[in-house]
Amino acid sequence: MKKPAIFLLLFLLISFEIFSQDSVSSEVKSTVVKNGIGLGSVIAAILSWERNKSILFVIISGLLSWLYVIYFAITRKADEKK
Repeated sequence: MKKPAIFLLLFLLISFEIFSQDSVSSEVKSTVVKNGIGLGSVIAAILSWERNKSILFVIISGLLSWLYVIYFAITRKADEKK
């Protein structure tokens, strides 16, 4: 996949999350904010840093969390399978 297509896909996913309808109760929001970042975000950030060495990619992959982890598992290179 070409880089512009990946960036467009990431942009669409992030903008969908940002502009989605706010239908979650405030109790759920406060629980999510109180608990902090999740395991998927941490794994995605580590994998992204090991592959790209870019802070921007770490932030984007942390926001996408498990989606990036699945993408990494599908597209990993031979030297990353150790």
